[in-house]
Amino acid sequence: MIGGHLLFALVGVILFTIGVVGVLAIRNLLRRILAVNVMGSGTFLVLVGLAQRDGVADPVPQAMVLTGIVVALASTALALALVRRLHEQGGSLELPGDEDG
Repeated sequence: MIGGHLLFALVGVILFTIGVVGVLAIRNLLRRILAVNVMGSGTFLVLVGLAQRDGVADPVPQAMVLTGIVVALASTALALALVRRLHEQGGSLELPGDEDG
């Protein structure tokens, strides 16, 4: 039987992988930002899941996760502001040099 902390770590790895596929496969910038957030959530789950030592949670990785959540929120807000500016100037939610062919 898998312990709870290993289950968190495994789900985190799966979320990170889904986020990487999303960043590489999706052309829409809003969806790419969402995929980056999914990657970050997966990383946070791995850190929390692997922070268990003999049934006691280690506070350092938990503090890192809390700090990471704040940084992720700020970077998401900045990315959304940049996408909004790009949409106002060009009318598209895709990067200018991101066309096929």
